Amino acid sequence: MRNIRRRRAIALFISLGVCMVALAVTLQFGWIILNWRRLVPLVLGIPFFALLIAGVILNTIFLVREVRRNEHHDSFLNAVTHELKTPVASIRLYLETLQRRNLPEAQRQEFYGIMLADSERLLATIEQVLKAGEVGQRAKKNQVRVEVDLLTLVKECIQITLQRYHLEPDRITLQPVDHQTLLAVSGDRQDLHSAILNVLDNAVKYSPEQVAVRVSISLENDAWILIRVTDDGIGVPAAHLKGIFKRFYRVPNMSLLKVKGTGLGLFLVRSIVRQHGGDARAESAGEGKGTTIILQLPRLLTPATESQTALLDRSESLTRVP
Repeated sequence: MRNIRRRRAIALFISLGVCMVALAVTLQFGWIILNWRRLVPLVLGIPFFALLIAGVILNTIFLVREVRRNEHHDSFLNAVTHELKTPVASIRLYLETLQRRNLPEAQRQEFYGIMLADSERLLATIEQVLKAGEVGQRAKKNQVRVEVDLLTLVKECIQITLQRYHLEPDRITLQPVDHQTLLAVSGDRQDLHSAILNVLDNAVKYSPEQVAVRVSISLENDAWILIRVTDDGIGVPAAHLKGIFKRFYRVPNMSLLKVKGTGLGLFLVRSIVRQHGGDARAESAGEGKGTTIILQLPRLLTPATESQTALLDRSESLTRVP
C-alpha cells in the first residue's frame, strides 16, 4: 500500500512538471506571436524562457529523486529493524526458556549454540551499518595499508561462511589456483575481509533451493587479481546488474523470497574495492540462472617480482635489436 502511494506521488510530480513545461511553452509561443515585430523583447525573452524550462525540469527531477531517496531510506530502516529485532527476540526467548525450565545438558548446549549464532548475526548487522557510515570518510584519509595475501583471506572467509550457515564443506568450493605467484594486494585486511564475506553471504542467501557456490582467484594481465564468486541462485535481471551496487538498492522481485537485508552489502563491497584501486561488477544470464560477482584488485608487485619484470622487459628489448 505504501509503495502504491509513493508511485502515485512520483507520477504526480512528473505529471505536474510536464504540465508546467507545456504551459510555459504555450505562453512563450503566445508571447512570441504577439511581439514578433519587437526585436529586443523577443531576443531577451528567449533566454528567460530557456531558463524557466530548465528550472521546471530540474525541480521535477529533484522532487522525484527525493521521493525515491525517502523510499530507499524507509526500506533500509524497515530492513535494519527486522535484522536487529529478530535475533534479539530469539535470544530473549531462549534465555527465558533456560531460566524457567530445568533442561537436559544437551538441550542447553543446543540453545547456547543458537543464541551464539543469533548474537553473531546481530553483530554482523551492526558492523555492516557502522562500516557503511565509515566507508565514505575513510576514502578521504590516509589509510595504513599492509600486504594482504588474498588466497589466505578467501579461504578464511569461506570457512567463516560455512560455519555461519552450517553448510557442508562441498557447498562452497575454491577452485585450484594454477600458478605459484603470490596473490597479494596492498590494503586494509579488515575491509577486504568484510567485502569478501559480504559477497559470500549474498551468494548463500540468494540460493534458496540448494547452495552451490564456486570461488576462483586468477590473474589478469599479470597486474590484476580477479576474485569470482559464482552461485546457482535466483540470478539478477540485466536491468538491475549495475543497480545492485547502489546504497539501499534491492531488486524488486527479491522481496518475494522473503530474504531480509539492509541493502548495504554490495554497496560496501564496491566502495571498499574501489578504495583499493579496483572495481566490482556483476554478471548474470537472467532470473533463475545464478550470479557471478567479480572483484578486481591491483596486484601488489613485490621487489622480487618487479626485478623479474624488469629483466623480462630488458630481454625482450634486446631480442628486438637487429
